[in-house]
Amino acid sequence: MKPVTAFAATLLLSSMMMGQPATAAGEGVSVKPLLTQPLPEYPGKEVEMIVVDYAPGGADPVHRHDAHGFVYVLEGSIVMGVKGGKEVTLKAGDTFHEGPNDIHTVGRNASKTQPAKFVVFLIKKQGAPILTPVK
Repeated sequence: MKPVTAFAATLLLSSMMMGQPATAAGEGVSVKPLLTQPLPEYPGKEVEMIVVDYAPGGADPVHRHDAHGFVYVLEGSIVMGVKGGKEVTLKAGDTFHEGPNDIHTVGRNASKTQPAKFVVFLIKKQGAPILTPVK
């Protein structure tokens, strides 16, 4: 394992063990890393899994992932949408996909009173951020 990779893995493991959100994507949103795994069969690519918690009324800023993102809703209800597509409301058990060229224009909790939680599976360039804000 390369020193930088070992250091990143140690940081990730430390943040997971402390139970603190590692990243805040938007107002009322917390992101917790679950796993980052290189894909040796696809040089330069990795999988990153995260859990996103939306507080009641929580929302993400407009952003992109530069990755294939696969969403699975665990709890509550969320609204998702990409530029040029229709907004969809998802409930527990529903899925959503966005591609590497999509701009994520809508990502929010559908409820002002109940939290929501979902897992995201990203296939992305190794070391790339999970989210890039778009103006």
